[in-house]
Amino acid sequence: MADLQVARKTLVIDADAHVVETEHTWDFMDKTEERYRPALTAPPDKPDQKFWSIGGRRRGFRFNALTAGGQRADRSGRRVDLPEAVREMDDVAARLAVMDETGIDVQVCHNTLWIEPVTEEQEVDLALTRSWNRWLAEIWSRGEGRIRWTCVVPTTDLDEAMRQAEYAKANGAVGVCLRPIEGNRLITDPYFFPIFEAAQDLDLPITVHIANSNEPLLDLVRQAGGGFAMFRVPAVIACYSVLMNNMAVRFPRLRWGFIEASAQWLPWIASEVKHRNMIGRSGEGAAIERNPLQGSNIYVTCQNEDDIPYLLKEGFEENLVIGTDFGHFDASSDVDAISKFIRNNSISADAKEKILYNNPKALYNI
Repeated sequence: MADLQVARKTLVIDADAHVVETEHTWDFMDKTEERYRPALTAPPDKPDQKFWSIGGRRRGFRFNALTAGGQRADRSGRRVDLPEAVREMDDVAARLAVMDETGIDVQVCHNTLWIEPVTEEQEVDLALTRSWNRWLAEIWSRGEGRIRWTCVVPTTDLDEAMRQAEYAKANGAVGVCLRPIEGNRLITDPYFFPIFEAAQDLDLPITVHIANSNEPLLDLVRQAGGGFAMFRVPAVIACYSVLMNNMAVRFPRLRWGFIEASAQWLPWIASEVKHRNMIGRSGEGAAIERNPLQGSNIYVTCQNEDDIPYLLKEGFEENLVIGTDFGHFDASSDVDAISKFIRNNSISADAKEKILYNNPKALYNI
């Protein structure tokens, strides 16, 4: 009971929630961009699953009906069955009510569509990202300050990406969401440095949500590794690359969030980075601390399935945040993740307060 009281005396921030795109998402396009509007389709091979058709190609997906969430909950013991109006933000008041029920004060919402490639055409990229960001800005305006979000930006046009980030910041956004692999470029490619500079100046973190927009790589691992290999592993590689490329030295005020990849891998990459730095593989300015993440401005979402006490013992207390994956039906999703975390008696009250509030507040500057 004491832990519950400690957690409730201050804000609880859900560092990984989602919105699920609907046809309304694209109502914010300029009239001249209507020809790029995505259309929902149900292909013959998956009649119960709707996909987005963008430029004549199947892109992204919408989750199955509510019954699918119930079936997943029965198998996993996690709660994922939310009404469509709550997942899709058609009813913001209902979303806030579920947040109240589950002890969440603020949610940071990420996209659903951009987990895989969406488009390589610049005009389509501009139209989709602009409309999505306007949609979230409108949701934020009705969210009583409790629905925050990370913007999507057109990586085909970095000048426009920076303009959209500025618009998003003025309308409730608390991060710039990028994929670990954008086309043929890893997140640490110098091509993205102008976005990093802009985000740093706007005091917005780069949130690297699990995703992968490299189609050949997706095709290579889709059957063998599924979502773990397709999306989670690239996020781990991206975090390792941020550390090994000394991004904290290049962009000392920029914060990084690695979202929905769990956190059990942190000791592994910390050991790798420390060892490789010690033998001189990474160049000048490399850190050799026990926890190379110290001073790196990196935060990672943990899950209740992680051995969190071990991660805390290994020195990652300042790097961990937690999320529910609210709105999704996948391996990370659990509407009740926060309340389960609070009830974990093997974690101290001080550590809980850091993971639930202090760390996500620092990451997102909420």
